[in-house]
Amino acid sequence: MHHNMRIAILLRRVPDTTSKIVIGAGATTIDPTGVKFIPNPYDEYAIEAALALKDAAGEGETVVISFGADAVQETMRTALAMGVDRGVHLQGEPSVDGLANARVLADHLREGGYDLILCGKLAVDDYGQQTGPMIAELLGLPCATAITSLVVENGSARVTREVEGGVENATCGLPALFTCDKGLNTPRLPGLKGIMAAKKKPLEVVPVTTGAAQVTVASLALPPERPAGRIVGEGAAAVPALIEALTSEAKVL
Repeated sequence: MHHNMRIAILLRRVPDTTSKIVIGAGATTIDPTGVKFIPNPYDEYAIEAALALKDAAGEGETVVISFGADAVQETMRTALAMGVDRGVHLQGEPSVDGLANARVLADHLREGGYDLILCGKLAVDDYGQQTGPMIAELLGLPCATAITSLVVENGSARVTREVEGGVENATCGLPALFTCDKGLNTPRLPGLKGIMAAKKKPLEVVPVTTGAAQVTVASLALPPERPAGRIVGEGAAAVPALIEALTSEAKVL
C-alpha cells in the first residue's frame, strides 16, 4: 500500500519587493501603511513541491502553516487556492529572534506526524535563511537547504542543491525538512475554481506566544542614496578619463 504522505508547508507573509519601504517611528520596524504584502516567493516553490507530490501519489494531505497576526490568513488563502488542503494559523506576534520563532513552529510541528516539512530557502524581507534549519535541529530531523530538485520514493528523499561552482546530490530518510530554491519548479497560479474552493477549506487558529528574544533589532536604515552618475567622455577618447576616475575617485582599480 502506498504510504499516505502528510506534508507541511511553512508560509510567511512578506512585503512585495516592489513596495516603497518607509522606516517606522523608533527605526526598528517598517511602516506597513500602504505596503502590499504577498506570500514569500521562495515559499511558493515549497507549496508547488507539496502539491506536485500529492498529485503524483493521488493521495496524501498538504497543510500550510503560518505564524503571525490575523493578516497572514489572507496569504494562507492563496496557498489554499493553489490547492493546499487546509491551513493552521499560529496566531501571535513573531519575534525578531529567528530561534524564538523556530521554537514556536517546531512545537506545533512536533506532534503533527508530518513526513515532509517544506519552506522557502529564505524570506525576502529579512534574508535570515535560518528558520528551516533551526526547526530541523529542534525536531532532530535531517535537513537540506536550497534544494532545486526533489524525488520521494519508498520513505526516502533524493535532493539536489546548487552549490558554488557545482551541484550536490543528497539522500535521506523521511521525515525530513527541506528549504526550497528557485529552479525547483514553477508555482501554479490559483484559478477561479481554487479561489472559490479556498473559502470553504478549514483554517484552524492556534494562539501561540514566543519565548524571550536573544536578538533585538538596534536600528533599521535605508541604504544611502547613490550619487548621480556622470559621463566622462565619448568613445575611445573617454577611456583614459574613465580609468583615471576609477583609480582616483572610485578606487576600484
